[in-house]
Amino acid sequence: MSKKTIGLIINPISGMGGSLGYKGTDGADILKKIYSTGAKPISGVRTSQALNEFSHLKNNIVLLTCPNEMGENIARKFGFDVLVLDDIQTKNTTPNDTIIAAKKMKDRNVDLILFAGGDGTARNICSSIDVSIPVLGIPTGVKMHSGVFGITPSNSGTITSDFIQGKLKTSLMEVLDIDEKSFRKNILLTKFYGYLKVPVENELMQGVKGQSLTTETDAVDGIAYDIVSNLRNDCLYVVGPGTTTVAIMEKLNLKSTLLGVDVIRGKKLIALDVNENQLLDIIKKFNCETKILVSIIGNQGFVFGRGNQQISPTIIDIVGTDNIIILATENKLSSLNGKPLLVDTGNKKIDDKLRGYVKIRSGVNQIFVYRIK
Repeated sequence: MSKKTIGLIINPISGMGGSLGYKGTDGADILKKIYSTGAKPISGVRTSQALNEFSHLKNNIVLLTCPNEMGENIARKFGFDVLVLDDIQTKNTTPNDTIIAAKKMKDRNVDLILFAGGDGTARNICSSIDVSIPVLGIPTGVKMHSGVFGITPSNSGTITSDFIQGKLKTSLMEVLDIDEKSFRKNILLTKFYGYLKVPVENELMQGVKGQSLTTETDAVDGIAYDIVSNLRNDCLYVVGPGTTTVAIMEKLNLKSTLLGVDVIRGKKLIALDVNENQLLDIIKKFNCETKILVSIIGNQGFVFGRGNQQISPTIIDIVGTDNIIILATENKLSSLNGKPLLVDTGNKKIDDKLRGYVKIRSGVNQIFVYRIK
């Protein structure tokens, strides 16, 4: 195999706000708040999981990357042949640094740009290069609606390995992003930004997030009625994000957070838009049986790990997998075209516990059995 050059770009702040409930890291004011909590970066750890999958090919790879935490540090740790781009600002990094790096990599005619980030990073790369260079994302962001990411970091690494060995073809995939300011105000505005050419291995790639259909209103209402009818006053419920769970809160005449995590006990509101630490405190305070109400992401099939990182591996472990109630309309399940449901919590032990056949609540007395891969 001839030597291949892979461009590696790590967004070092990507995903830091997930468990804190910040729904993204766009904006200096949000970053300041995130840093003030002592939150730790996660993109480096998840990039390591990807690089590990093709490190056995390191003698056949040159990694062209950015200085320090934007790629160099991790690349050297794995013993790759490393070339470092000049003139890239890595302290207080901005989207412009990603854009400049991607342009430089395109000018060097790399065989693949591998980036760690979310939709914002994908959008920056999309704006800076055309579809002549293959691109693949390592999922490290809070929100990932675009179809350019592996299901997990390890999957992205496997795809990279197969691609540089000539086993995969490429396809144009959509780049989508939401407006984070609107997102934080409970308004979901998704915009199409273009295409990237992506190595495709369907079983290891996440799809583009599907939109909720107005024709699903009755089905969602049926799920809400079924859940509300069976709520117990002695039980705590962690209510995940999404239109399906909002319908439950509306039926209870309670305020809710469309894109955040709320908590109720029986039919009473306990807290709105909580982060991981707040969830832990509430569960400890009430010291009672706790259940998680979570809906799947249409077309992608994610149950955990996309947009609901507040429900962390620690929370899932405390609550127990038997106390997770998964919600999805029949149409949403059909949109998966037989593909399994997915989890990417960042904790392999928890992911393994979640995998297998699970019950999906789809309406009044309507249950489907579906597999989590």
